[in-house]
Amino acid sequence: MPSPVPVDRRWLASFRRRLRTWYARNARKLPWRTSRDPYAVWVSEIMLQQTQVATVKLYFERFLAAFPTIEALAQADEHDVLRLWEGLGYYRRARQMHEAAGILVRDHGGRFPRDAETVRRLPGVGRYTAGAILSIAFDAREPILEANTTRLFSRLLALRGEKKGTGTVCAKPGSDRRLVAGRCGKLYLSASSSAQLLWAMAEAVLPRKDTGAFNQALMELGGKVCLPKRPRCDGCPVAPLCRALAEGIQSSIPPAKPKRAIQPRHEAALIVRRGRHVLVWRCPEGGRWAGLWDFPRFPVDAARSEPIASQLGDQLRQQTGVVVEAGRHLATLKHSVTRFRITLDCFEARWLSGPNAAGRSRELRWLRPAELADYALSTTGRKLAELALRRA
Repeated sequence: MPSPVPVDRRWLASFRRRLRTWYARNARKLPWRTSRDPYAVWVSEIMLQQTQVATVKLYFERFLAAFPTIEALAQADEHDVLRLWEGLGYYRRARQMHEAAGILVRDHGGRFPRDAETVRRLPGVGRYTAGAILSIAFDAREPILEANTTRLFSRLLALRGEKKGTGTVCAKPGSDRRLVAGRCGKLYLSASSSAQLLWAMAEAVLPRKDTGAFNQALMELGGKVCLPKRPRCDGCPVAPLCRALAEGIQSSIPPAKPKRAIQPRHEAALIVRRGRHVLVWRCPEGGRWAGLWDFPRFPVDAARSEPIASQLGDQLRQQTGVVVEAGRHLATLKHSVTRFRITLDCFEARWLSGPNAAGRSRELRWLRPAELADYALSTTGRKLAELALRRA
């Protein structure tokens, strides 16, 4: 292994100065940047997971208006939380945040803890989210690593994605931690991983104060300039410090992940009518859209000789005891969920027998179509509700 050469203080000082100057001029005005309230920061960070900033803006303000404090969120019914989350997707985030709010009220007096390990034990909070909350809200010197900063650091280090032998961190007694590089310009990590190197880099670049703003600047640079495709190197404030740019390999770093094969899936849903009511059920734990309400839907096999409508009737009777007479086909919807490309056929059906009380069963309800406006549904469930309302 080549002898290590430290990324010295001059490099770090230049990087921090360039980034701060750029961020002061280019930071977006976002609603969650107006407060250092740890609750508001927490809500924004959970919403921003796998979701575009433009989408989160409206949801964030509406959510805080409904649940302005940790106590308010903890006391809310989970269904109300999911209803406000509707359309953001990845609904487990909302359920975990609701659960975590209860823990904060019960175990921490409704205050957000400042200890990183305690925060990371909350449902739905990992190392990145904990670091973001603590640095932004409390100016704690906590590193962050998410998609934008991973890409930024990978290019700064010309990290080609090797799983071993790609970098290291040195720490001498009484000295600051230092990233080290081989004379050839690559970083080396003894018996460890590229992920650990990136976390080490995220920690090494942090200043001693104003870490929250600095972490946001890192994410902003990755999100606006150091783009996945066609990075805007001409406008990058840290371009002179970027090893990938110097080597002309910035567009190939980080290496593209293999795309998961898209699997076609055929499902069908029933709008079951009993007089002026339609049938909905609560999606079970462990399944897709757990905790949300939906019209009965099932996987179907179009290759079977039995008509799809008959398949639906049989499955509905087996799972709920409701017996129906299948009616006409109403619509076909296409949508994607994770690796599945789903074709959803919707059929009308008339109730014949089975559970028919209009009471509020926990898992099965008969509702007037207009009542569905108050129920948390998936995106396709909402489209079916609109269809049911139009045909009411």
